[in-house]
Amino acid sequence: MRPLALTLIIFTMALGLSACQTMTPEERRAADSRQCLSYGFKRGTDGFATCLQRIDIARQAQADYNSDALMRNMAYDLNGPFYGGGPYYRRYR
Repeated sequence: MRPLALTLIIFTMALGLSACQTMTPEERRAADSRQCLSYGFKRGTDGFATCLQRIDIARQAQADYNSDALMRNMAYDLNGPFYGGGPYYRRYR
């Protein structure tokens, strides 16, 4: 019974994750281009290139923040809150 339940759980999780849609790099670039065009930039100009670059930098900054938040939450779950103290405590007699 237990292996069957575990297999069912794994299958359900895999099915759920496969339903998530991710954008291909080409789709992402097209969406970024549409966004910059909606801001009024023209293709082939320095402003358009800067707009694309800033969108990419913002996306990377958001990914970095999400990763940091995930790691911070995992560390908190494992060790509890961090108050800045070291692992060694002074003993008073």
